[in-house]
Amino acid sequence: MSRNSQISNTTKNAGFVPDLSPLEHLLDQDVTARQVCGVLAKMFQVQQTEVALLRLDRGLLQFVYPDELRTAGSIPISSSSIAAHTAISKKSEIFNNFARVKHASIFETVKLGTSEGVDTSEPLPIQKLMSAPVVDENHRVLGVIQISRKGSEATFAGADFSREDLHELEMAAGILAGSTVMRES
Repeated sequence: MSRNSQISNTTKNAGFVPDLSPLEHLLDQDVTARQVCGVLAKMFQVQQTEVALLRLDRGLLQFVYPDELRTAGSIPISSSSIAAHTAISKKSEIFNNFARVKHASIFETVKLGTSEGVDTSEPLPIQKLMSAPVVDENHRVLGVIQISRKGSEATFAGADFSREDLHELEMAAGILAGSTVMRES
């Protein structure tokens, strides 16, 4: 049974059927990380700058998107970061109280969206976060996808992420595992 049919059966059994066709259709083409993250932003109703895509390369998680974080540094897989934990554990997680979770906020201080015409006056802190591993058919971690909701306070960051949202992110990660976006160097 293929990975996609396993996902489909799992989804049907859970009674939740998200529409991943925009992402699946996009990946049939030669696409950029920006385009993929744009689709993910629409799927989860977040700003495009609230989507992060990291690729695992020689023990480091390197930002593929947002562009501004590509040069801001990388995350060692041995670190205590959420992204590293996601890659090591191969498990997805939701943090609806992310601002209270001990984390290095260095990447949150980088102004994002300068090339998209987004207001970059002061970067807002991440209040809510979902993190999912991108794992290939051989159970090898290729990277991590993170969807966040930012705001000056949690009440201004939007709705909490749900289990259905996390399930949809896991399914999107499964689709991304077969894409060139995760395999390019």
